[in-house]
Amino acid sequence: MNNKPAQSKTERLRISCGRGGFVLAAMLCAVVILIILGTALLSLGLHSRVFAVRTSSEISARCAADAGLTKAFYEMNEKLKVIPWDDSSLPQATDEILPNTDATYSYTVTGDMSSGYVIESSGKSGVGEKAVLCSLSLQGPLDFAVFSNSQMVLRNSAEIDWYNYDDEDENLKVGTNSIEAGAVELKNSIKIHGDVVVGPGGDPDTVINQGNAITIEGDTYAASKEKRLPSPAVPAWLEEMFSGGTINNNETITTSGKYDSIQLGNSKEIQIEGDVSLYITGDISLGNSCKITVNDDGSSSLVIYLSGQFEGKNSSELNNGTKNPRKLKIYGMDSCTNMQFKNSSTTYGVIYAPKADIVFHNSIDLYGAIACKSLDLKNSAKIYYDASLRDASINDVGTCFVVKQWREE
Repeated sequence: MNNKPAQSKTERLRISCGRGGFVLAAMLCAVVILIILGTALLSLGLHSRVFAVRTSSEISARCAADAGLTKAFYEMNEKLKVIPWDDSSLPQATDEILPNTDATYSYTVTGDMSSGYVIESSGKSGVGEKAVLCSLSLQGPLDFAVFSNSQMVLRNSAEIDWYNYDDEDENLKVGTNSIEAGAVELKNSIKIHGDVVVGPGGDPDTVINQGNAITIEGDTYAASKEKRLPSPAVPAWLEEMFSGGTINNNETITTSGKYDSIQLGNSKEIQIEGDVSLYITGDISLGNSCKITVNDDGSSSLVIYLSGQFEGKNSSELNNGTKNPRKLKIYGMDSCTNMQFKNSSTTYGVIYAPKADIVFHNSIDLYGAIACKSLDLKNSAKIYYDASLRDASINDVGTCFVVKQWREE
């Protein structure tokens, strides 16, 4: 039997109110917690959104700054095509719109040829702003003794050496852009007094096919990037001249000119006196024992822009009396695809013909440098690289600006 006294109505009401108050307090706490969590989540979302907007703006601004840098770099190299060089008006732009965005970029180029040039480019997008700077230097196409875009063959007893260099100079280099097996073929008794460089990603042991008694004094390795050989261009003033027809007899040339071709019979000679540029729209053919002679008078030089093919027959000679390779240059246009130098001759000069297959027959000696599509050095042919050709000149064909240093502000 339960003897516990029955609760009064008042007591039951008090207990019921106490329980209701606890539930209400719990609900209020839950509401407060939810409000705090909601506010925190909203704040986090807002901050995330602000961060995302800021990050997106900064990325867009950086892209715009890079675009300005790229455009200024391109315009500087385009200016090199205009001879003579003029830096009185350098590329600049203000608030150019980056296509398909709301970003803008501005850039300026400052400096001169003696001290160097600096590009400063800034980009803006919303709240984001970025700036990048780079310094430029000149790079010529003749930093290699011999360079071919594709195949290179050195036959028995061929040799590549150098001169006019300092002890601290970088090694002589022979190279190709190719990574194909056997693209560089070294027959027997070959001597290379420097490095052999193959195309980016290539395996030197695969690309270089070595015969017996091969001497490579330097290293063999793959380039970090493909070497650019830009197409040469004829100066506008020379291209617009009237043609003087065909040169086919003994002649002394003292002024620049445009001609259909040079067709010299055996033992004929062209004398060059003065600073002369020739644009040959057709072929050059030199018969046996013919000469094109640059006089050693202190002021003579010859630049040939060749649209056709070149053939120098036995004992014909490009006779550079100055013995300075810079005083005799042959630039092969894109339509110049074949150059043949026959037996027994010596030349001081530069050959730059990026679309041409060049063949040096037996016992040819060249003091200077070569850049071409492909090269075949026959038996006992020799190339002596003038290391001073690494120093690019503003007026050299194929010279371009490259980025020397880069930084982000």
